[in-house]
Amino acid sequence: MAFMKWSDDLSVGVGEIDGQHQRLVSLINALHDAMLEKRGKEVLGKVLADLAAYTQYHFSAEEQYMQKFGYGDYAAHRREHQAFVAKVGEFAKGFEEGRLGLSIQVMNFLRGWVATHIRGSDMRYTGCFHEHGLS
Repeated sequence: MAFMKWSDDLSVGVGEIDGQHQRLVSLINALHDAMLEKRGKEVLGKVLADLAAYTQYHFSAEEQYMQKFGYGDYAAHRREHQAFVAKVGEFAKGFEEGRLGLSIQVMNFLRGWVATHIRGSDMRYTGCFHEHGLS
């Protein structure tokens, strides 16, 4: 059973971005499943690599739309993205160093990101994107 399910309250109403957010939910569920099977450490490296790749294409897409449409909160939103990238980098370094308990830290961070960033910051650009015909 999935730890986190995709639901309408996560949708920003833009198919491309919703699809990317669904990929993040999949990564969270993959890590959770591995942790339940006592394989968290085993799959954490792949999850972190996938997160790094995810941030490149997803954040780039969001930020390009924000710039194109003149989204007023672009700078603040970009700073949140930069903080996420930095945190994933910290986790990757900790993984390479063999830090204990990292899987649960990553899980808690990602769960918090969904709750505050997707359900908060991302929802604020929905109106702007829709006004410019993006859906």
